Amino acid sequence: MFDDKKHVALPSILTADDVNAVSPALAHYTQGALLKGLWKRPELSPRDRSVVTVAALIARIQTVEMPYYFALALDNGVTPAELSEIITHLAFYVGWANAMSAVAVAKDIFHQRNIGSAQLPPAQGKLLPLNEEAEKQRATRKQ
Repeated sequence: MFDDKKHVALPSILTADDVNAVSPALAHYTQGALLKGLWKRPELSPRDRSVVTVAALIARIQTVEMPYYFALALDNGVTPAELSEIITHLAFYVGWANAMSAVAVAKDIFHQRNIGSAQLPPAQGKLLPLNEEAEKQRATRKQ
């Protein structure tokens, strides 16, 4: 898993021309209904829509779309640290393999954008202080 000598080829970002060459109708719907429609709705900011989309792609191991939407998330204001944390959190919710698939894609995006470890959260950060009052209440509740 961590053998740097082995590299698995990942899908590149599909262009509109790639999609159009295979399915003109899908290219039309991608540009219109998806990118110019759904992504422009005011109910969610592009940043928030990116967070939700990235999480869904990781949860479903949809690696073909990850390069495009990871890059878009960064363009929409999701920080490298936040993208890193999304991947880490989802490892616990949807599985290590899902997170590792996302790592494989994100590492290439991070490399392309010169994102280094200084921009990422540390492996072990400072924990939040324990809320003693809330803990007392929790301990006295009936299970």
